[in-house]
Amino acid sequence: MDQTNDTDTTRRVEIIARGGGADIDIDGVRIDPSAVKAYSVSHLAGERPEVLLHVADRGDTQWSGMARVAVADLPDPGPAAVVFLDAIDPEALEHAALARPDLGTEPYSLTKAMLTQLEEWARGL
Repeated sequence: MDQTNDTDTTRRVEIIARGGGADIDIDGVRIDPSAVKAYSVSHLAGERPEVLLHVADRGDTQWSGMARVAVADLPDPGPAAVVFLDAIDPEALEHAALARPDLGTEPYSLTKAMLTQLEEWARGL
């Protein structure tokens, strides 16, 4: 897609949201509501606005036109894990793991309990 030529790629999008649904028109053409399961709108200063339509799995729905497709790499979890683990109080972790009802007596059960506790804390449980 040639992003230097706005006349070829710019589309007029109108979204009228009502309760749990929305009417979406692209260049004056109504999109079948069952064809879109979600949408998001974003606009960063100095850039063109973007509307992202999450297409529902519909075998008979036809889409045509231009689109910009982006494939994203999963973010590296390492930096977030470091921040999370750095905030853990070792004494609180040990107490929580030893107090778990699922703490076993087999080898490595304390380590397993600590990892389970960390996972639950990470999920906000």
